[in-house]
Amino acid sequence: MCWACESGERERIWALIDVISSGQMPAGHTAEDLSAMGLPQPGELYREEQADGTILIRQHSPAEIAKITPKNKFICE
Repeated sequence: MCWACESGERERIWALIDVISSGQMPAGHTAEDLSAMGLPQPGELYREEQADGTILIRQHSPAEIAKITPKNKFICE
């Protein structure tokens, strides 16, 4: 892959990570798509703002994800 294509791919992945970290599913993608690309699911990432205004995107640990994810995924409203 040429440098321009690699750069474009990195930008595309970064845009997906940015959307995922806000807790949303990227438009036009499914959970299976994200898994196939090796990306986390919405809710597995969170944003942390530093004192200097820098925004870090961090991933919850597997133990934290297990606590967040309900055992029974069906929720009746």
